[in-house]
Amino acid sequence: MDAVAVEADVRRWLERAVIGLNLCPFAKAVYVKDQVRIVVSDASTERALLEELGEEMALLRDTPAEQIDTTLLVHPQVLQDFLDYNDFLDDADGLVEALELDGVLQVASFHPDYQFADTEPDDAENLTNRAPYPILHLLREDSVDRAVAAYAEPDAIIERNVATMRELGSEGFSKLLQP
Repeated sequence: MDAVAVEADVRRWLERAVIGLNLCPFAKAVYVKDQVRIVVSDASTERALLEELGEEMALLRDTPAEQIDTTLLVHPQVLQDFLDYNDFLDDADGLVEALELDGVLQVASFHPDYQFADTEPDDAENLTNRAPYPILHLLREDSVDRAVAAYAEPDAIIERNVATMRELGSEGFSKLLQP
């Protein structure tokens, strides 16, 4: 695994898809202020990943938002299968509770094969949560609340993103992420 190349792929995805397509209207502000921590994990087991996730949660909890507002824990060597990844999200949420960070942090999920419930694998809405590698995104609840409160129509974000992805399509999305 080439951690530098993995991080470059993730940054390309952030810049071209998440920010470039405005999939998350809150991402640009923290990204340009260098408040997004990107960690490329060398974990090769779920247990090692869960330990690293706990360390990243503690670091985010203990670091002012002005320094690190959000963390992307990229794990290219573990949980490549989406169903295994999806099952692991229960462990991630359990860790939030075990560390007494419920209401403080939340975990958002991105995966190359992301699939929402009741969709087909090729449905355009799945592209909104597809990333070049499996990613656990740690978000501060306070930051999310402030961003949503400042956004005129937060409920429209999902609908707009699905429409964007339908227009772009799988092939366009793949081209967008090419180096």
